[in-house]
Amino acid sequence: MNAFRIAADGTLPAARQIASPNCDARPANATIELIVIHNISLPPGAFGGDGVIALFTNNLNPDEHPYYREIHHLKVSSHFFIRRDGDLIQFVPCARRAWHAGVSQWRGRARCNDFSVGIELEGDDHTPFEEAQYATLEKLLAALKAAYPIADVVGHSDIAPGRKTDPGLFFDWSRIRS
Repeated sequence: MNAFRIAADGTLPAARQIASPNCDARPANATIELIVIHNISLPPGAFGGDGVIALFTNNLNPDEHPYYREIHHLKVSSHFFIRRDGDLIQFVPCARRAWHAGVSQWRGRARCNDFSVGIELEGDDHTPFEEAQYATLEKLLAALKAAYPIADVVGHSDIAPGRKTDPGLFFDWSRIRS
């Protein structure tokens, strides 16, 4: 089996699997047709730690960093997380709804979590992303487009304007849009 092919259960064998409890069933007859690109770093601006994994698995220690006290109660996740070195982690199978988009709208449709896949890139709005991240992202996007009728790839800022700014000005959209 091709490691960058989405399995019938929505998992990607090429990704390290770490289950997040922050997901649920998609609505009946929901079709995955949107990919949402995000950025995240925990603590903000710090790369390489386990803060994102802890957040997505509800294990963030509020005493570990002052910022964690503000967010440790959040129940959020994403389908995929691409680290700075290109390492790929899957938290939620694509067949399930990850809690990544929040209050959102795309082409007049609310609740983007219902019909999207969320991809978090380890980063922030102020730092260019790494070549290894783009290489992994390109393969992941190809696998998702082969498995689902993807109509668009957008940033979190596109579906939640005014509320979100990610993936930020340093994300190179020309790398993924042809």
